[in-house]
Amino acid sequence: MFLSLTLCALLIEAACGYPDAVFRRIGHPVTWIGALITALEKRLNRSGSVATLRACGLAALIMIVGVPVLLTLLVQSALRTLLPAPLAFMIEALLASTLLAQRALYTHVHAVLLGWQQEGLAGARQAVSQIVGRDPETLDRAGVIRAAIESLAENFSDGVVAPVFWMLAFGLPGAVAYKAINTADSMIGHLSPRYRDFGRAAALCDDCLNIPASRLAALWLCSAALLGHCSVTGALAAIRRDAAMHRSPNAGWPEAAMAGALALRLAGPRHYAGTLVADSWMGNGTEDAQPDDLAKALALYRLACLIQAGCVTALLAGVWI
Repeated sequence: MFLSLTLCALLIEAACGYPDAVFRRIGHPVTWIGALITALEKRLNRSGSVATLRACGLAALIMIVGVPVLLTLLVQSALRTLLPAPLAFMIEALLASTLLAQRALYTHVHAVLLGWQQEGLAGARQAVSQIVGRDPETLDRAGVIRAAIESLAENFSDGVVAPVFWMLAFGLPGAVAYKAINTADSMIGHLSPRYRDFGRAAALCDDCLNIPASRLAALWLCSAALLGHCSVTGALAAIRRDAAMHRSPNAGWPEAAMAGALALRLAGPRHYAGTLVADSWMGNGTEDAQPDDLAKALALYRLACLIQAGCVTALLAGVWI
């Protein structure tokens, strides 16, 4: 059941994405979860001791996960009770597709390449500002291209591989739970004074849930490098040498794989909100990334998505046999 659901969700999202008209009318599951997080943060993240703030953050996380999962279970129960099984399944697959970001991620990163081709550095900076948190005005051409490739690699793990993994493990509720935790981490899981204690539970939980996905994402990218005539040996060497050096316990894996496959250096020192973050480099290639490198990264990403879908298909075929 979970294999079929995941494969159908992957195919629907790859073909259709999440239509802008639907987003404008009703929003997106992530925006709904985000509204819940904002309301809970305003109510619970108040002054107090470290222990109190951490306890409030944990309570908030339980509600952030519990409410969407409970609603998902109720919807599933209603669909399976009121509708014929094939129709209920297809609606569940459609709902599951909203938790994946294959097409959306490609579109947003490809916009950086289009921005460069159409408006030069100014257009590329504007497009990359929509997908990364660093200061775009501090980025030269190579910096913009590297930022786009890094975002592509990291979000391949968070936005594509991880929800697929947890959907395969626990079905639609599993993917919803993961998406809730990942959204909470992105909103309150920062080391800023406001969220250092309140968001600690969200950050730690997100780190744990992304361990398998980040390693799988690196594997898919290495496989794509092998099939796509990029450097699989470079990808493997970069993972072994650099992945553990990243400030994130997970982001280094897909970033190192992408850097090694393309013979680039990614991550490294960069500016966020005027502050220099001295991160380690991933890969030992050139820092002078070119627009052609972004095109190659996008091709590698698409191939990695196909490999993942192929593995899900193979698992499903194995079950049928």
